[in-house]
Amino acid sequence: MKIYEELKARGLIAQVTDEERIRDLVNNGKATFYIGFDPTADSLHVGHFMALCLMKRLQMAGNKPIALLGGGTGMIGDPSGKTDMRKMLTKEQIDHNIECFKKQMARFIDFSDGKALIVNNADWLLDLNYVELLREVGPHFSVNRMLTAECYKQRMERGLTFLEFNYMIMQSYDFYKLFQDYGCNLQFGGDDQWSNMLGGTELIRRKLGEDASAMTITLLLNSEGKKMGKTEKGAVWLDAEKTSPFEFYQYWRNVEDQDVLKCIRMLTFLPLEEIEAMASWEGSQLNKAKEILAFELTKLVHGEEEAVKAQEAARALFTGGNAANMPSFTLSDEDFQDGVIDIQAVLVKSGLVPSRSEGRRAIEQGGVSVDGEKIATTDLKFTKADFAGEGKVFKRGKKNFCRVNA
Repeated sequence: MKIYEELKARGLIAQVTDEERIRDLVNNGKATFYIGFDPTADSLHVGHFMALCLMKRLQMAGNKPIALLGGGTGMIGDPSGKTDMRKMLTKEQIDHNIECFKKQMARFIDFSDGKALIVNNADWLLDLNYVELLREVGPHFSVNRMLTAECYKQRMERGLTFLEFNYMIMQSYDFYKLFQDYGCNLQFGGDDQWSNMLGGTELIRRKLGEDASAMTITLLLNSEGKKMGKTEKGAVWLDAEKTSPFEFYQYWRNVEDQDVLKCIRMLTFLPLEEIEAMASWEGSQLNKAKEILAFELTKLVHGEEEAVKAQEAARALFTGGNAANMPSFTLSDEDFQDGVIDIQAVLVKSGLVPSRSEGRRAIEQGGVSVDGEKIATTDLKFTKADFAGEGKVFKRGKKNFCRVNA
C-alpha cells in the first residue's frame, strides 16, 4: 500500500483539489509540501500533533516537508474556528514561541541535509509594502467569494475585524511565495483551513499560470463532534513542563471507547493490519487498546523511557500501588491562611478542579478522595505538617490524580 492509499485508509484525508495529481506527487516522492503553524503559545499542542505525524509519514515516503512558522501571520491571527478575536502578541513573544516550536518539531521531522525546511513567513510578510501588495494581490481576490468562506461566515454575526479579514490573503501569499522560492507544490492543513488554502492555489494559478495543490486533514473530533485535546486545565501540550508525560499518557488512556480505534488509526504508526485486528475488541480489551494508544503517543512525543514511566505510574494508580511519576504540586507558604488550607483550595491549586464551587460539588457527589479515602465533608483542612514526607495523593473522579506536597 502506497502512502496516499494509507492516508485514506487511516481516515486522514478530508478534501483535495485534484486527487490524481496529489496521489502521483506523494506516492512518487515528488511533493514539496508545507504546513503552517502560527506561534500563538510557547508550545505545540495536540491540535498540531496530527499535522506533525502527517509530515513525518510523508517524509518517510520520500517527500520534502516545509514547516512554515507564522512570524508574520501570527501578528494578525487566524479567525478559522474562532468565535472571538485572538489575543494580540508582541514580536518578542512570537519570536520566543517560534524557538520553542523549532525544538519540538525536530522530534518528529528530520531537518538534516536539507531533507526538510523550517521557514518563517515574517521574512517576507513584514517587509511588504501595503500599496504594492494591494496592486499585486488585491485584484485576484473577490470580496463576495471571501465572505462565503466558512472561516468568515461563522464570525459575521459577532463581528469580523478588517485585521482578521486579511488573514486569507496573507496565507494565500505564503503559498505563492513558497511555490516561487522553494518549489512548494502542495499545502496541507486542517479541514477548517480549506478556504484559505484554495485562495493560495488560485493566486498561484492567476499570477504564475501554474498548478498547485491542497489537501486538508480530517479534524480530530470525539464522538460528540468536539475537537480533542482539551481538558479542564486547558490544552494538552507537547511540552513536558506544561503537560507532564503522565498527564499526556492519561489523556489518551481515558478517551471514550468509541474513539480509541479512530485515534490509533489516525495518530499512531502501528501497521493497519494490526489496528484492524483490534476492531472486534470489546470490554476489557478496549482498555488494552487505550493503553496501546497512550503508550505509542507518549513515546512519540516524550520518548520511550517517559512512556514506560507514565504507563507504570498509571497501572500503579489503578491497582492501588505507589505511583512516583504522577503529576505533583507543591503548596507555598502563602497558600496557608493562619497555618491551614482547606480541601477546596488544594483541589483548585493542584488543578484538579477549575473553581472552589466545582470542588465543593465534586466532594458532595463523593468524587474526591485523599490517600485512597473518600472525603465526605467540604470543611476538611490541612496543616503544612500533613503534607510531610511523600505528601498526599488527591484524586477527583476515576481519572484525575495529583500528589500534593508543601
